Amino acid sequence: MDESPIRCQWVNQDPEYIAYHDNEWGKPTRDNQQLFEMICLEGQQAGLSWYTILKKRQGYQELFHQFIPERVALMDEKDVERLMHDPRIIRNRAKINAIISNAKAYLQMKENGEEFSTFLWEFVNNQQIINKWKTSSQVPAETEISNMLSKALKKRGFKFAGSITCYAFMQATGMINDHLISCCQYK
Repeated sequence: MDESPIRCQWVNQDPEYIAYHDNEWGKPTRDNQQLFEMICLEGQQAGLSWYTILKKRQGYQELFHQFIPERVALMDEKDVERLMHDPRIIRNRAKINAIISNAKAYLQMKENGEEFSTFLWEFVNNQQIINKWKTSSQVPAETEISNMLSKALKKRGFKFAGSITCYAFMQATGMINDHLISCCQYK
């Protein structure tokens, strides 16, 4: 009898979700473009489930120029209007505008000599925080670090970057390892 590996309790049986959990979530990345994509996508999740955003991720990537900040920052009101009618993404004007604003904020940081990855990873002293949770109920929704990151991002002009969004972002990009200790990906 084939036993499936034990995973974090939030993962369902969708192969795409399993692949995201096993290959991306909680794996440290310092790639600026990947980090930019994830802060934008986590903001899109506000009020929704990550699963909903994951199912629309390809649409977001296609419609937002693979999250290349220089290209996203050039998007205008005509683009927003077009995107408001595209079912491949969440059709919420504030969330669409947030991605464009975030691209501009990202580029402003770059212009000011602040590299996005370096800026982000300084919040965890440049090393992954490894937690030892036994159950999902132990995992916090936000922490003092996510509060500080949220304030710093908002100060730089980022939208949809509240503390809960920032904590989810830190988990997703591997700044924090919140895989349960029983999970096959905990190591």
